[in-house]
Amino acid sequence: DTFEDHAKLMFDLQLLAFQADLTRVSTFLLARELSGRAFPRIGVSEGMHSLSHHSDNAEKIEQLAKVNVHLLNLFVQYLDRLQHTQDGDGTLLDHLVLLYGSGLGNGNLHEPKRLPLIVAGGGCGEIQGGRHVRFPSGTILSNLHVTLLQKLGVPVTKVGDSTGPLAGI
Repeated sequence: DTFEDHAKLMFDLQLLAFQADLTRVSTFLLARELSGRAFPRIGVSEGMHSLSHHSDNAEKIEQLAKVNVHLLNLFVQYLDRLQHTQDGDGTLLDHLVLLYGSGLGNGNLHEPKRLPLIVAGGGCGEIQGGRHVRFPSGTILSNLHVTLLQKLGVPVTKVGDSTGPLAGI
């Protein structure tokens, strides 16, 4: 009935597919940044897209931050469920890599720089967690994709406009 119920259901389906080993690859667009969806459960009546074009209006920035925190909380609940689901010699979260984030650092400027991204999961021991890693301005996002794929044993050297893997992941 609600966006939140839909998101949780989609996370449940992914968890079940991983748990049953039906797949180890999934993509889920939690929220479209172009969406006009409001978030009445958290008191946000304006759509995400219009909030992203905030023109440095403090109230709109605060509302957008509220939406982003809400979406992140849904993702954290999913991570918690993965962490508490046994999978062989660990948990599903130990054996997965999840990439969460946005394609824009500043939606007001349509700026694909300083992207807020989270890499979660252990990748079967290939990903070192508990860190904040900041890459220099101009780092290409697809280099992260190459890095993650290589860490998961996929023999790729290029994805899209990538120039190579990132050090320090």
